[in-house]
Amino acid sequence: MTRVRIKKEWLVRHLKTPSRGQNHGLAGDRDVDPTLPRGDVLRDAAVLIAIVQNPRESTILLTRRTDHLAHHPGQISFPGGRLEDGESPAEGALREAWEETGLDPHDVDIIGRLDTYVTGTGFSISPIVALVKAPLTPVPDPFEVAEIFEAPLSFLMDPTNHKRHDAVIKGVARHYHAIPYGPYYIWGATASILINLYRRLA
Repeated sequence: MTRVRIKKEWLVRHLKTPSRGQNHGLAGDRDVDPTLPRGDVLRDAAVLIAIVQNPRESTILLTRRTDHLAHHPGQISFPGGRLEDGESPAEGALREAWEETGLDPHDVDIIGRLDTYVTGTGFSISPIVALVKAPLTPVPDPFEVAEIFEAPLSFLMDPTNHKRHDAVIKGVARHYHAIPYGPYYIWGATASILINLYRRLA
C-alpha cells in the first residue's frame, strides 16, 4: 500500500467539486439499508474528519467509544456529537473534538465539508473536513473515549477495503458498510462517511 500525504490545495479543490455519477455520495443509512424506518425528527450533529499531516503520510483521527455508553458503545467513530443551540457545524465539531480528544482548535485548519449524512438513529450529521498539525498528543475523555488512534488515509481511501456486510441486530436483518482495519472494525455511519470522502476525492 502506497503512503499518501495529501496537499491542502488538492483537498480544497476536490471538496468544492460535488460528487457525481457513480461517485455520488451516500445521503444516509437508508441508502445502504432501505429497510430502515424513516425518522420524523432529526437531531443536528457534526463530526470532525481530522486529516493528520504526519511527515511521511496523512492519517485520519478516530476514536473507540467506551463500552458503558448508552449509544454506540465500543464503536469506532470520528470526534463529534450533537450540536448545541446556536452552534454552527464547524463550531460543534471543533468543540466535540476538543472535549473528546484534547485536540486544540488552533491546530485545526478547516478545509470544507461533505454532504449531510442522516443516520438510522435520527441524527443529521455534518462532516467537517480539516487538516491537523502533527504530531498529536491526544488526551481522551475517560467517560466517552476508550482509545484514540490514527488510520492511514491511503488505507481508508482504498475502495478494495470498503465492504458491505450483513448482520442481525436486535432480531432484524441489517445491511451496512464496513472498513475493517487491523483490530478495529469501522462500520455504520463512520464507514459510510469515509466512503463519501473517498467518492468526493476520487
